[in-house]
Amino acid sequence: MIKSVHFKNFKVLQNVVLPLSPFTLIVGPNGSGKTTAMQALQMARTPKHYAFSQVVTAGVQYDIDAVVEIKIDWHVDNTEFIGKVTWLRAPRSIDLVYGPTYSWVAGEDWSEKYAAFANEQLKNFKIFAFDAKAISAPVTLHSNLELQPDGTNLAGVLDNIRDVDPERFEELNNELGRWLPEFDRILFESPLEGKRALMLRTRIGKHRIRASELSQGTLFALAFLTLAYLPQPPSIVCFEEAEHGIHPRLLVEIRDAMYRLCYPKDYGEKRDPVQVIATTHSPYLLDLYKDHPEEIVIANKDAQGIQFERLSEKPDISEFLQDAPLSEVWYSGVLGGVPLKP
Repeated sequence: MIKSVHFKNFKVLQNVVLPLSPFTLIVGPNGSGKTTAMQALQMARTPKHYAFSQVVTAGVQYDIDAVVEIKIDWHVDNTEFIGKVTWLRAPRSIDLVYGPTYSWVAGEDWSEKYAAFANEQLKNFKIFAFDAKAISAPVTLHSNLELQPDGTNLAGVLDNIRDVDPERFEELNNELGRWLPEFDRILFESPLEGKRALMLRTRIGKHRIRASELSQGTLFALAFLTLAYLPQPPSIVCFEEAEHGIHPRLLVEIRDAMYRLCYPKDYGEKRDPVQVIATTHSPYLLDLYKDHPEEIVIANKDAQGIQFERLSEKPDISEFLQDAPLSEVWYSGVLGGVPLKP
């Protein structure tokens, strides 16, 4: 897993460390670097695709050699190692990218092993922000379909699960009925040759409802549920505003779906764990993590810039959380992570 990420002169993240856990929920005001931190991990996969001018913090002095750096602290097999990507603006306005390079804190020099591991993890990294039209669109079928960040290919992915692992597909159907009791089954239709589209069947009356006629929240919930039940999900997953479009009563199910990705053994799964990073503005979702302050990171934005702080490391946090709901304490501003007043 990624233990932390250190950003230097990367967009709004001028000098900040983001601590991470198997699951991390980031809360903070707009413009506090939540999305930027996730984009940085995405850019670290293919740094040469991005010029120095695209990633550097606004206002960094150009009269000296400026450096933009993403430093990823990995923890694997009881060994820590650092992966580093560096953009350098050299003299004569040449943009150079160094990396990824790797160094080790302990253990033997397993450079090839760890470099391959880190590259594979970042290759499988995805930021999900679901879109109802993308989810409901018919899919051209083939055997290696993947769920895309906006939910594209959902019908094809579910169709593949049904064919390859029918027992898992039945478990998913049963869970769907628990999340959304008005439906009892996922069905498919072929609107055109070689295309597959989703339908849900109502529990009462057995009516077939096309995906294009389902609500946004229903489609988002189905996409979340599918991702949690993938036999081989991505290695690292980020959710932008995980609560988006979801009714507050379903948020506990969204939390459990993310935990299923992180802690597969707890749910009878035999695959490798997925590291999950989610952002939220929802006090209802935040309240679900009151007993796990180590999983919450507060993004603070002030005149000195942006800082990330794990909630469990705040002084006297147990006293703050003793009586009031976490959402109320956060909303009051005493924890930080709220918009600044003019």
